Amino acid sequence: MNMEIIRHPNVSDFEQFVSRPKLDARQLQATVAAILEDVRLHGDEAVMAYEKKFDHVVLSSLAVTEAEIDQSVCQLPEDLLNALKLAHHNIRTFHTSQQQASHTLQPCAGVECWRKAIPIERVGLYIPGGTAPLFSTVLMLATPAVIAGCKEIVLCSPPEKDGRLHPAILAAAKLAGVRKIYKAGGVQAIAAMAYGTETIPKTYKIFGPGNQYVTAAKRQVSIDGVAIDMPAGPSELCVVADNTCVPSFVAADLLSQAEHGKDSQVVLITDSESILNSVLAEVDEQIKALPRQEIAIQALQNSKAVLTTDLHEAIRLSNIYAPEHLIIASEKARELAEEVVNAGSVFLGNYACESAGDYASGTNHTLPTNGNARAYSGVSLDSFMKNITFQHITPEGIRSIGKAVEIMAENEQLHAHKNAMTLRIAAQSEAL
Repeated sequence: MNMEIIRHPNVSDFEQFVSRPKLDARQLQATVAAILEDVRLHGDEAVMAYEKKFDHVVLSSLAVTEAEIDQSVCQLPEDLLNALKLAHHNIRTFHTSQQQASHTLQPCAGVECWRKAIPIERVGLYIPGGTAPLFSTVLMLATPAVIAGCKEIVLCSPPEKDGRLHPAILAAAKLAGVRKIYKAGGVQAIAAMAYGTETIPKTYKIFGPGNQYVTAAKRQVSIDGVAIDMPAGPSELCVVADNTCVPSFVAADLLSQAEHGKDSQVVLITDSESILNSVLAEVDEQIKALPRQEIAIQALQNSKAVLTTDLHEAIRLSNIYAPEHLIIASEKARELAEEVVNAGSVFLGNYACESAGDYASGTNHTLPTNGNARAYSGVSLDSFMKNITFQHITPEGIRSIGKAVEIMAENEQLHAHKNAMTLRIAAQSEAL
C-alpha cells in the first residue's frame, strides 16, 4: 500500500502536500471541443457515431421506450428495488424540507420587494455507466428536479454492449418520475443536452458527475451559455480521526472512496501515531479482498496519511484541503464540526460512513471536488431553481427614494437613469 505519510506539516504548506492528481488537459480540451462541435452540427448522427466508437454499441434509436423502462423494473431483484424505494423516500424527504416560501417586505414607505423561486424549465441529468453504473445518482438528481417542478427533465446515460441502459438506472428514473431517457454517454451526451439534437432536447442546465472528458465538456458548454451544477473533478475523501475511532471503519471508508477511480484521492488526518499505523495496516489487509483492487491501489498512490499535533489542527488542515466528503471519526465529532468551514458533505461519528450519504441517508451525493468546496455547495433543491426579484413602487415610494436615485444616477453620469426617476417625481408631485 502506497499512501504517503506526512508528519506535522506546516499549515501554510499543507495545500501543496495534498495537491490533487492532474491530467495534461491540452489534448483533452481539443478532443472534447471537436466532439462538441460535431454533435452541435450533426446531431443524432454524430451521437450515434461516438456511441459506436467509445461505447462499442450500434444504436438505431437514442430514446429509451416505455416498454424498456417497465421491463427493467420487472427484471430488478426485489431487494434492490426495495433499497431504491427506501433511498428515494429519504432523499425526497430531505430535499422537500428545503422548499422556501416567498415573503414580501417593505424597506420603506411605498416600496415593496420580494423574491420568488421558479424552477428551471429544462434540465439535463448525466448518469455515468460503464464499470460502475451510478443508479444512485439518478435518485440524487432526478428527485430534487421533480420536487422543484422542472417542466422537462432529460436523462442521458451510456448504453451497455447490448444497447440497453442498466436496469437499475431505468428503475431509479421511473421511481423518481423521469421519462425522457436517452442512450448517450460521455462528451456526446453533454453536447446533445447543451445544443439539442433531433431526438435529445436542449436543456438550460446540466447536472451530473463524470470522467475528465465529461467534466471538460461541461466546462466548455458553460462558456456557450449552458449552466452546469458545479466545477467537478475526481472523487475524494478526507477522514479526521482520533483514538476514539474504529480503525477498521476508517480503513473501509478510505477504500470505499479509493475504488471510485484511479484518479481519486483519500486523505487521513489524525493526531495519533498508533491510529495512523492501525488504519494503514487495516487498509493493507482489506484491500486484498476488493474486486476493484487495482483501481484502489492506484488511487492510494495519490493519497496521504497526515499526523498532526491535535484535532483542531487536523480540522484546520481539512479546511485548507476543502474535501468533497469529510468524515470526523471521533466521539467529539459534533464539537469539531463547528470548526468546519470547507467541505461538500460532512459525516459525524464512527457510524456515519460516507457510503450512507452516497446512497440512502437523504443528503445529496453530487458535491464539489478539487477544492471547490471553498466556494460551492453540493446539489440541493436550490440547484434546480432560480430566484426572480420583484418590486412594486407607489407614488409614496417615489417620494421615499426618488431623490436618492436622482443623486446617485447623476453622480454615476447616467443621466437617462436620472431622467426616468425625475419624470416620475414630477408626475406624482402634480397629482398631489
